[in-house]
Amino acid sequence: MKGELRGLPADLAVTVGRYLVAAELAKDPEQAYRFAQAARDMAARIGVVREVTGIAAYRSERWTEALAELRAARRLTGRNEYLPLMADSERALGRLDRALDLVHSDEARRLPRAAQVEMRIVESGIRRDQGMADAAVLALQLPELADGRLRPWSARLFYAYGDALLAADRPGEARDAFSRAVLADEDEETDALSRLDELDGIVIDDLEDDEDENEEDEDEEDQDRDDVEDDAAPGPVDAE
Repeated sequence: MKGELRGLPADLAVTVGRYLVAAELAKDPEQAYRFAQAARDMAARIGVVREVTGIAAYRSERWTEALAELRAARRLTGRNEYLPLMADSERALGRLDRALDLVHSDEARRLPRAAQVEMRIVESGIRRDQGMADAAVLALQLPELADGRLRPWSARLFYAYGDALLAADRPGEARDAFSRAVLADEDEETDALSRLDELDGIVIDDLEDDEDENEEDEDEEDQDRDDVEDDAAPGPVDAE
C-alpha cells in the first residue's frame, strides 16, 4: 500500500494510509465506509484508495457506489481481483445479465484461484435468483469441495454450497455442507452454525432476554409481596 501512495506528499500519504488501514480493520461496515471516504476525499486519484472505498461501499451494501469505485480502481490499477464484488453488486441491483457477463468474461478466467472461486459463488447466487436451483449447485461443484484441504475461502465455498443444496431441496446434503463450513470457519465469518441448528430443529433462546424476563418476574413478585404485607399490617388505633 505504501508504494501506491508515493505520488502523494509525505504527510498526506501518512494520513491517507492510516485511514485506509482503519477502513480495512474496522469491523463495523459503516465505520469502515466512513474511514474509506475520508481517504477518498484526500486522494481520489490513487487507485488503492478507490479500491478500498469500493470494497467498503460493497460491504455496507451501497451497490451502485461500489461499482463506480471499483471500476475506477480497475482503470487506475489494472487489477481484476475485485471482479467478483462487481458481479455481486450487479446481482444485488437485479442486473443479472450484466452480472453473468462479468462472471464469464475473459478477465474472470485469468483471475487467481481464490477470486475464481468467489466468482463461482456469485454465479451460484445468480442461478438461484433465476430459479435455476440445479444450476446453482452445479456452479459450485469444484475440486476443492472434496480434496480434503482447507483454504481461507473454504468456509465460504461450503456455506454457499449448502445454500444451493437447500434451494435444490436437498436438505441432507445441505446439512453436510454447513457442517463442513462450521469446521472450516475458525473466525466465525459465516452463520453456518446457526444454519446447521435450523436444519436440526434446534432453537436457542436469547439468554439475555430470559434474564430480563426473570428479573421482571422477580420484581412483580416482590411488589405483590409488599402489597400483601401492607394489607395485613394493623391500621391506626383510634384514641378513646
